[in-house]
Amino acid sequence: MVEIKTDASLDAMREAGRVVAAALAATQEAAAVGVSLRELDEVARAVLAEARAESPFLGYRPHFAPTPFPAVICASVNDAIVHGIPNGYRLRDGDLVSIDCGAIVDGWAGDAAVSFIVGTPRPADQRLIEATQQALAAGIEAAVVGARMGDIAHAIGTVGRAAGYGIPEDFGGHGIGRRMHEDPPVPNEGRPGRGYPLRHGLVLAIEPMFMAGGLDAYTTDADGWTLRTPDGSRAAHSEHTVAITEDGPRVLTAL
Repeated sequence: MVEIKTDASLDAMREAGRVVAAALAATQEAAAVGVSLRELDEVARAVLAEARAESPFLGYRPHFAPTPFPAVICASVNDAIVHGIPNGYRLRDGDLVSIDCGAIVDGWAGDAAVSFIVGTPRPADQRLIEATQQALAAGIEAAVVGARMGDIAHAIGTVGRAAGYGIPEDFGGHGIGRRMHEDPPVPNEGRPGRGYPLRHGLVLAIEPMFMAGGLDAYTTDADGWTLRTPDGSRAAHSEHTVAITEDGPRVLTAL
């Protein structure tokens, strides 16, 4: 069931979004050669604790997961697309890192993700990251009252396909509110003018994820969480929580 939020609820979700933005900024600032993914998770935990926010990631267990998620961020490196579990891996020069984080404040959730390069960037990796950012911006621009979900999906997919990137099958964004994952789903590819109608008060987590190798398939690690490119190519992921309003899209997870 799709829940339409009141304006007061959107303001409350903005507070959760601010915490998410702060956690992502802190983890990106802390990411350096030699720092472990687990240490980045500790940085995000500290931000959430200071804000008295809860994590919607910690302990989360969807139907496909063999175990509850053990961290407050997803940390996906290089060929990992999404849902990477922070562990003892220490970052190396040139790593492409995607961090996904959520927060719950006063019962309302926010969810966002950012990709970046540690140390010396590869031009191909930078182009991949920029494509996900451009696709996110295009998806947000399409998130207006009177449009349909397919307009967002088409805007995202057009950017990815034009660059020759793969788009993971069956994975995309989602509605968000009292729970991190709500209806409706937000595909990363679709036909314009089709799908769920966009109304004032609908809140979506819009999250393009692209794979440099051009394939749409993916593999899953033995942990049951981490998705990887099947050809070892690199992946990137960008995400914001966005409210659809009569005044245009409102990004709730901006700094």
